[in-house]
Amino acid sequence: MAVPEVLDRIPLLSGMPRTVAELPGGLTNHNYKVTTPRGTYVVRVSASDGDLLAIDRDAEHACSLAAAEAGVGAPVHGYHPELGVLVVGFLPGRTFTEADLRDPANLPRVARACRRLHAGPRFVRDFDMFDIQRRYLAIVGDRGFRLPPRYLDFMPTVARIRKCLAVRDEGTVPCNNDLLPGNILDDGERLWLIDYEYAGNNDACFELGNIWSESDLPPGHLEELVTAYYGRRLRHKIARARLLGLMSKYGWTLWASIQDGANESIDFDFWSWGMEKYERAVTEFTGPDLADLMDEAARPD
Repeated sequence: MAVPEVLDRIPLLSGMPRTVAELPGGLTNHNYKVTTPRGTYVVRVSASDGDLLAIDRDAEHACSLAAAEAGVGAPVHGYHPELGVLVVGFLPGRTFTEADLRDPANLPRVARACRRLHAGPRFVRDFDMFDIQRRYLAIVGDRGFRLPPRYLDFMPTVARIRKCLAVRDEGTVPCNNDLLPGNILDDGERLWLIDYEYAGNNDACFELGNIWSESDLPPGHLEELVTAYYGRRLRHKIARARLLGLMSKYGWTLWASIQDGANESIDFDFWSWGMEKYERAVTEFTGPDLADLMDEAARPD
C-alpha cells in the first residue's frame, strides 16, 4: 500500500493538509515525519516479519505507552495493527551518534535516561537474550539461513555464562533492549529513548551492556556507564554488563542472519552488519578475560 493511502486511513492524519518526509535509519520499519496543522508525528510502518524477529506489535504499542508514561518515550497518538502502523509524537532534537556515546560527558545522561525508563511501569512482556538467541537459532536452522562459521561451538560457553549470571540475579526492570545511538534523542536538555519493538522486562545490565556493544565502545566507557547508573562502582555489575554485552552481539548476529534471508523490502547489508558483531563476539569468547568476568559476576563486591 502506498504511503499516501496508508495516511489517508489514519483518522488523525486524514482529510487535512500534510507534508511527509521519510526518516532514515529504520531496519525493520519505514518511518515518516508527518506534519499537519494539528501537530507533527512519526508514522512507523512495519517492513519486516515481526514473528520471525520476536517482535510483537501489540506489545510494542503497550510498551511505548508505558515509556511515555515514564516520561522518557514519545507520546503515543495511534495504533493501527491492520495497517502495521504506530503513530507517535515527533520529538524535536538531535539523534545521537556513536561519537556522542564515545564522549564520556554523555554517559551519565544516558544512565539517567535508562534509570527513568527502568523505574517506570512494568512492560507487558519479558525479554531474555538467552531465550531469544535460541529462538533465532531454531529459525535459522528451520529456514536454512546462513550461520556464521563456528557459531555453534560457543553454545556450551553461553550455557556457563547463563549459569554464572543466575547466581546474583536481582530481577528485571522495563528495558528498551535496543538502544542503538539512533534510538537516543537529545533535545538539548535531556535524552529521550525511542523505538520499543524489542522492549520487555529484562536485567538492567543487559540494557547497559547492549548500549556498550552496539556502539563498540571501549571497556572503560562501560565501567563509567554502569557506575553512573548505580551511583558507585560495582565490580560484579560491570562484569555482568560485559557478559550480557557479549550475549547481545552473539544473539543479534542471528537477527541479522534472519533479516539477510527474509527481508527484501529494506536495502541494507544485514549479513555484513551481523558478521561485524559476530567477529567481536568471537574475540571475547576466545579472549583471556572471559573466565575472570564470569567469576567476578558471580561474586559479591
